Amino acid sequence: MSDQHQQPIDPYRHLDFVLNPNGTLTRSRHIPTTPPSSDPTLAVLTKDITINAHNNTWLRLFLPQTALTSDPERQKLPLIIFFHGSGFVVSSAASTMFHLFCSAMASAVPAVVASVEYRLAPEHRLPAAYDDAVEALEFVRSSQEEWLKKHADIGNCYIMGNSAGATIAYIAGLRVTDTVRDLEPLKIQGLILRQVFFGGVQRCGSEVRLENDEVLPLSVADLLWELALPVGADRDHEYANPRAEKWVGKLERVRDLGWRVLVSGNGGDPLIDREKDLVEILKEKGVEVVSDFEEEGSHGVEYSDESKATKFIEVVKNFVSSSDV
Repeated sequence: MSDQHQQPIDPYRHLDFVLNPNGTLTRSRHIPTTPPSSDPTLAVLTKDITINAHNNTWLRLFLPQTALTSDPERQKLPLIIFFHGSGFVVSSAASTMFHLFCSAMASAVPAVVASVEYRLAPEHRLPAAYDDAVEALEFVRSSQEEWLKKHADIGNCYIMGNSAGATIAYIAGLRVTDTVRDLEPLKIQGLILRQVFFGGVQRCGSEVRLENDEVLPLSVADLLWELALPVGADRDHEYANPRAEKWVGKLERVRDLGWRVLVSGNGGDPLIDREKDLVEILKEKGVEVVSDFEEEGSHGVEYSDESKATKFIEVVKNFVSSSDV
């Protein structure tokens, strides 16, 4: 048996975190960031616009250059509202890995991508990120920002995220199912959930099998939920478990709205069985689901393997283009 299986993984050390007495985190790991750019030599232009100055939330917009050379009324692009991952507790819409991914996706689909900067836990525990996500949808609905007005077809909108960002996308989507008319002219056509991060007190098979996974060991996932959930809550809380009655009860509304859901995952990810379970939950309620499961690949593989990113973006492109708007 390897040392990896003999030695328990210290989640704080794995993440380079120190939990301070006042409940805040010291995050020691450097995560590279990329500023927005209007450099005309780039295939995709980017800019940041404020959502809520008090909460320091904002959007990073990604606009393919090709949109500037086409008839804006005839060639408006789908809008993908994107939420980054990293366990609710680290990273940013400006993090280089998410910036590059959103840029590649905006160019390939093509689409206008709006990547949301939301508040992080534990300084802002859930539901802060979910609240910020709904506020982002409301902001886009009424925004007079030029790129959104001229180039984004907000009647053809998809809510998307990876990992914890996919959890945010899912719960934000379900939260607005009863208020979709208030969001018009923004119309959600579907959810795109990549390696969605869910939890539960009872372990699933892939969590047990991949307990000491190099990327997302079980102790790290547990710590992330501990830091993100309300103090004292367990992983069966409605903010973590998709089988919570509150969310399952909204899925018939998702079906009736005609939203399609793409669920994508990889066999080397400890979360894979929870993602497959989500597909079953959705199907049981009559929601149209597109599954994209690959046997190979770890959690977040598309951020370290360009070929995996390209392949997944093609799946996104096909999902968006096949919607009947």
